[in-house]
Amino acid sequence: MRASISLLALVFLCCSVIACGQHSTMEHHTAPAGEADPMVNQDWAKARLAKSPRHQEWVKVKNGTREVNSFVVYPENKNKATAVIVIHEIFGMSDWIQSLTDQLAEAGYVAIAPDLLSGMGPNGGGTSSLDRQAIGQKIRDLPPDQITADLNAVADYVSKLPASNGKVVVTGYCWGGSQSFRFATNNPNIKAAFVFYGSAPATGASGDPDKEALARIKAPVYGFYAGNDARINATLPKTTEAMAELKKQYEPVTYEGAGHGFMRAGEAPEPEDKTAADYQKNLDAWKANKKARDDAWARWKKLLAAV
Repeated sequence: MRASISLLALVFLCCSVIACGQHSTMEHHTAPAGEADPMVNQDWAKARLAKSPRHQEWVKVKNGTREVNSFVVYPENKNKATAVIVIHEIFGMSDWIQSLTDQLAEAGYVAIAPDLLSGMGPNGGGTSSLDRQAIGQKIRDLPPDQITADLNAVADYVSKLPASNGKVVVTGYCWGGSQSFRFATNNPNIKAAFVFYGSAPATGASGDPDKEALARIKAPVYGFYAGNDARINATLPKTTEAMAELKKQYEPVTYEGAGHGFMRAGEAPEPEDKTAADYQKNLDAWKANKKARDDAWARWKKLLAAV
C-alpha cells in the first residue's frame, strides 16, 4: 500500500534522534528558509488545545522511585475505550504533542502522553524546565531501560483507568516513533504499535535490524513514513525483510512528497509571507505534508477502530 502525492516537498525540521535498539544518535536539522522555527512557535497547537471541551489532566505515574509526569485526555464516550500511549518527539512534551493527545481523545480514545524527561531537568523538572538544546541532550542520554520502565508503568496505569477497556496501543513520532517500535519488542501486552517516521531496533554499528528484539514482538506494527526522508527510509527494506522472516505483522506505508515530521508540519498554519524568497517551496511543502497527514489520519483511525 502506498499513498501518492504529486507535489515535491522540502523536509521540515523535526527530530534529531533515532533510537536503535539500546543506542541512539543525534543529528541536526534546520527549518526551511523563510519559515519560523516550528518548534519555537507552536501557538497554533496551544490555541487548539485551549479550545478543547474534553477533560484534560496531568498525573504522576509511579515507576519505582520515579514519577513520570503524564498528560491524559479523556474521550466523550458512553462506553469504555482503548488507550493510546503517545511518545513525544526529540523536542519533549511540546504543545503539539499535547494537542495530538487531545485529538486522539476527540477520535474516541483515552490518550496519555508521558514526559519521558520527568525528573531529568533542574530541581527535578521535566521538559518545561529545559531549553531546547538541553532537551535534545537529555533525551539522547536517557537510559533505555528507564524509558522501557516508564512506558510499562504508563501502560499499566492507563489500562486500569475506569474509562479504559484494558486495551493499550502505542504511537510515537521520529525519536518517539523509534521508541514505539522498541516498546513493541519489550511489552507483550500492547495491542498495536503505530510508528511514525521512526526506525526499528538495530544492532551495533551495522545498523541491521535486531532480530532477537523483533522476535519478541506480539502486536502488529504499522509504519507511517515520508517519501522525502532518505535517512529513515534507508532502514525500511531490511526491517521489512526481517519482520517477514520472523513472521511478524508489519505494514509500512510511505506518503510520497511528504517530509519527515509531516504529522506536525501538515497541521501547522499555511505559509502566508508571499514576499519570502522560498515562499513557493514552503507552500508546496506544506501542501504535501498536509495531504500526507490527512491520509495518515484516515488510515490510522481505521486501524485503531479495528484494535
